Amino acid sequence: MSQTFRSLRIRNYRLWAAGALVSNIGTWMQRTAQDWLVLTHLTDHNATAVGIVMALQFGPQLVLLPFTGLAADRLNRRKLLMVTQASMGALALGLGLLTLSGMAQLWHVYVFALLMGCVAAFDAPARQTFVAELVSDTELSNAVALNSTSFNAARMVGPAVAGLVIAATGPGTAFLLNALSFVAVLISLACLRKSEFFSRHEAAGRRSAGLMEGFRYVWARPDLRAVLAMLFLVATFGLNFPIFISTMSVGAFHGGPGQYGLLSSTMAIGSVTGALLVARRAQPRLWHLVVGSMLFGCATFAGALMPNAVAFGIALVVTGVAAQTLTTTTNSLVQLSTEPALRGRVIAILMATLLGSTPIGAPVVGWVADTFGPRWALGVAAVAGLASAVIGLRYLIRYHGLRLWVERWRLRWSVQAVASAGATGLQGARALADR
Repeated sequence: MSQTFRSLRIRNYRLWAAGALVSNIGTWMQRTAQDWLVLTHLTDHNATAVGIVMALQFGPQLVLLPFTGLAADRLNRRKLLMVTQASMGALALGLGLLTLSGMAQLWHVYVFALLMGCVAAFDAPARQTFVAELVSDTELSNAVALNSTSFNAARMVGPAVAGLVIAATGPGTAFLLNALSFVAVLISLACLRKSEFFSRHEAAGRRSAGLMEGFRYVWARPDLRAVLAMLFLVATFGLNFPIFISTMSVGAFHGGPGQYGLLSSTMAIGSVTGALLVARRAQPRLWHLVVGSMLFGCATFAGALMPNAVAFGIALVVTGVAAQTLTTTTNSLVQLSTEPALRGRVIAILMATLLGSTPIGAPVVGWVADTFGPRWALGVAAVAGLASAVIGLRYLIRYHGLRLWVERWRLRWSVQAVASAGATGLQGARALADR
């Protein structure tokens, strides 16, 4: 089996990945259908309303942060995931039935988005850290990258299928199909062999100071502070593609649900490519984040200038590569350099940064799209990407002595392997430096 897919040699991970792929396809169908329902059925192309839905869905990542990471550290992750996955399936079923009945109103979508966000807030850190119980340390980075590949492969299939389903029967059917998809991941969880788990789930216990211990741990690590700051900027103002793609499709290119679904799938081609590139690497490095941030800024700026949907789709491919390089590498870096007993809380902080920043950025980006046009909203994303790259460069210059020079018309660089203060965990801050 190719080194890119080496984690699939492990039976437990293979089962988990198969169930997750089916569920991810359903999740992307729901996201596409939900945005289209709000944008074209329940409002008159109001991007701000889509931003509010996103804020309600991802806001609980921030509000529930004191509990979600600690739950992932203290509870049995497998059982916790069975509860959260079943609950999200039930919510998708409820929204689907409400929509098919013709009774759905905008406030109903707001309520279901909030409830889904509350459940997902507990699901995300448990799901991310559960991978460490399915594979060895040497395969963890690869497994994280393959998880992202699965998620974004589903992004290629899900929105396109959702576009066809919406055109044929309406968004309610897409919600019902998502509810059905959760059965796959529940079956995969039930079939895992406990005897083959890698026993690295070190419960926090009563000695733990809860979430504050996780914050103190991150604050003592300049490397983690830089990584999370980079992620915060891009996640807040850049990873709002339900708004970018829907408003560009409807407002700039005057397309229907089919075009919207295809554009979403087009970006996923780049996301899958980016995740597979990360999976091939033996170790993630912080300079990968810097390159990813720069590429993200340039690609979103180019997307804002594209004259038609085809050219915009090409820009989305590059944007997908950049965004996936940034998010997947960040996840791998944080998991590999964090102590197992604190991993759930630190990952909860990461997920709150990644998803919880949406309540801040989505309404702002939606307002920019409504007031100045969708191309200006993409410009905001471009600035965020370039600012993120500046933060990464500053860290490498200060803590790793980054030097840049031009030799024979080629850009060269070097860094020093200087460990960050307070670095502990599986590989410490050295995992964040280019060697």
